[in-house]
Amino acid sequence: MIAPSSFTLSANHPSEQSCNDIFEIAGRKFRSRLMTGSGKYANFDVMRQAIAASGCEIVTVAVRRVQTNAAGHEGLAEAIDWSKYWLLPNTAGCQTADEAVRVARLGREMAKILGQEDNNFVKLEVIPDLKYLLPDPLGTCKAAEQLVKEGFAVLPYINADPRLAKTLEEIGCVTVMPLGSPIGSGQGINNAANIRIIIEEAKVPVVVDAGIGVPSEAAAAMELGADALLINTAIACANDPVAMGRAMGMACEAGRTAYLSGRIPVKAYASASSPLTGLIK
Repeated sequence: MIAPSSFTLSANHPSEQSCNDIFEIAGRKFRSRLMTGSGKYANFDVMRQAIAASGCEIVTVAVRRVQTNAAGHEGLAEAIDWSKYWLLPNTAGCQTADEAVRVARLGREMAKILGQEDNNFVKLEVIPDLKYLLPDPLGTCKAAEQLVKEGFAVLPYINADPRLAKTLEEIGCVTVMPLGSPIGSGQGINNAANIRIIIEEAKVPVVVDAGIGVPSEAAAAMELGADALLINTAIACANDPVAMGRAMGMACEAGRTAYLSGRIPVKAYASASSPLTGLIK
C-alpha cells in the first residue's frame, strides 16, 4: 500500500468489497472512490462531519481562495486533519493557463506546509466562463502540458469531450475529470453517452466531476464504469450535509459494485422469473 507516513487510509467503509477494490491514481492507492470538496459548508464542524460520514479519502481545496482568505475559506486548510485525508489542491478561480500554473505551484507548497511533503497532485481548472463555469479546453491543455513537465500529477476538469480526454491523457495527465453537468447545477449526468466513450477509451482513471445532485445520480455515474466521483455542492448544500455525505458514499459504493457485478441485458419483452414447466394444473 503506497501512502505517506502522515496519511493513512480511513477505516469507515462498510463492506469487504470496498476494501478489496482499490482505486489508484499516480501510484497512490485508496479504498474510497468518492472525492469531496471543502467549500459551501455552513461551518467547519459540519464540513468535517460530512466528509467523515462520506468515507472519502481525498478532499479538494481551492488554493486561490485559501491563499486570499476569501469569505468562508479563512482557516480552511487548518480545519481538516490532513493525516486522515489526501489533499487535492485545485486551481478554482483561474481564468487562464498561466494563472492555473502559478496557483498549482502554490498548492504544492501548501501541501508541504500541511505535512504532505510528497503530494504533487493538482486538480486543474481553467474557467474563463463565469456564467456557466464551463472549462476552457485550450487553456486546460496548455496548463496541463506545463504542469506535467514540472512533475505534477494533473487531474484536469473538462467538458465530456472524448477527443479532449484522450489528448490530456497523451499529455500525461493521471486522470480525466469530465463534468456530468455544470458545477453546482444539480442537473445530474447530462452527458452519459460521451462519458461512456471516455471510459471505454481511457487508460487512466475517469472521475465524474460536477453536476451530481442526488445519490441515484452518483450511483448511475459509477454504473457507467466511472472510476470515481467528485461531489461537493450536493453534500455541502443539502438540508443535512452529514446524512447526504453518508448517502453519497453508499451510492458510490453501490454503483461500483453494480458495475462490477454486470447488469442484465435490456430486452424489449418480458422474461418470466420462474420456469414455465412443471406448473400445478
